[in-house]
Amino acid sequence: MISGASSPYQPTTEPVSQRRGLAGLRCDPDYLRGALGCLKVAQVVLALIAFICIETIMECSPCEGLYFFEFVSCSAFVVTGVLLILFSLNLHMRIPQINWNLTDLVNTGLSTFFFFIASIVLAALNHKTGAEIAAVIFGFLATAAYAVNTFLAVQKWRVSLRQQSANDYIRARTESRDVDSRPEIQRLDTIDFPRFRTLLSSLQM
Repeated sequence: MISGASSPYQPTTEPVSQRRGLAGLRCDPDYLRGALGCLKVAQVVLALIAFICIETIMECSPCEGLYFFEFVSCSAFVVTGVLLILFSLNLHMRIPQINWNLTDLVNTGLSTFFFFIASIVLAALNHKTGAEIAAVIFGFLATAAYAVNTFLAVQKWRVSLRQQSANDYIRARTESRDVDSRPEIQRLDTIDFPRFRTLLSSLQM
């Protein structure tokens, strides 16, 4: 009979693996206190308030500007909220195949453009109601927040490109030095094949 101590099926095996998996889900306070984190929180809050303001409007004519602003504010809130969760919990580090700097840049750039257009259209077509005026104000505030984030995202993306280029250069230099330090390794393009054939024929004779 197998005792509990010597049995390979320990009851604590599965809970231990679960604790290890959940250990990676930790909030990153440095990101939330940084400029990009604060801007992300501001964007989510402003987009949500703008969406709530536009949803309180019961009557509209024409309604195209209102519908467009509603779509832009809702989309910006959802996409930016997802990115905020990914960055604040470091979940983006688990998917290195995606260029997150470029993803953030595209999101903030498009949100800046569409929030600006939607706010202008709503301001031109509104009926001077309190909800519409509030939506326009928060729309322009969200545009400003996204514009600043776009500027910072461009700088961060350029820095990441420089670092990648520097790493590629250092890797290429290291590989070149490894080849030069081993003279027994010869490249095929440096071998004199006619001379090699002449040497073989002389040895066979």
